[in-house]
Amino acid sequence: MKWLETVAVAFAMFSAIPVPQPVWNKQNMRYVMCAFPFIGAVIAACWCAVAWVCVQLGVSDVLRAALLCAVPVVLTGGIHLDGYADVADARASHAPMERKHEILKDPNCGAFALIRTAVYLLVYAGFCAEWRADWYGYCGAAASFFLSRCLSGWAVAGFPLAKNTGLAHTFAQSSDRTTVRIILTVLFTAVSAALAVFFGVRGLFAVAAALLVFARYYVVAKKEFGGITGDLAGWFLQRCELAMLAAVVLGQLGRNLQWF
Repeated sequence: MKWLETVAVAFAMFSAIPVPQPVWNKQNMRYVMCAFPFIGAVIAACWCAVAWVCVQLGVSDVLRAALLCAVPVVLTGGIHLDGYADVADARASHAPMERKHEILKDPNCGAFALIRTAVYLLVYAGFCAEWRADWYGYCGAAASFFLSRCLSGWAVAGFPLAKNTGLAHTFAQSSDRTTVRIILTVLFTAVSAALAVFFGVRGLFAVAAALLVFARYYVVAKKEFGGITGDLAGWFLQRCELAMLAAVVLGQLGRNLQWF
């Protein structure tokens, strides 16, 4: 069935999870971005399962943080983190737009890529250590993987492209862009509404963080690169997951301090 092929294409491209390898064609690539959030759902399930096991075994916060930090990297094969590193190098150069695109294509890893990726993982692990295993914590963390991919897929179908080659261009040109944006908007809205219903204003912390990073994504992509690329999509996804986890932790700390 075509929808199974579509899901398989999405998982084969954006995860390291073993799936059948269908031949890519216009039919099974048309709605690939709609399947993208469900990779996030699988990552969320694994992340929460690891967190639950760590809590049951009573492991230290440091070990739990390290394991939780590793889960999305292992399950995606680091594809998004690679884009984050490339964009970190390009932006740190403060070079003209054309030179930044050359840096994105350079297979070598620069100093700024290493430094900023290390800082990213350190900060993400820190928030994982501070995260607490309550119902709000599990749902908020899980939503970070799903909602970030809703927005990332929406951007591929809706934002201007920096060039007419590359993965972002391939998926954008092969997709039914209007339908993809509608479906991803519905998915994003449904999950956001569920967070608001169950957790009130705290439930919207992560949603607000995601939308702020999304707006920043558009500005940076348009101003510094002339549009989005596959590397920029990875850069956004990593930043969005981090910002949403930070917002969840803020919600937990605020509740503990009786701020709301």
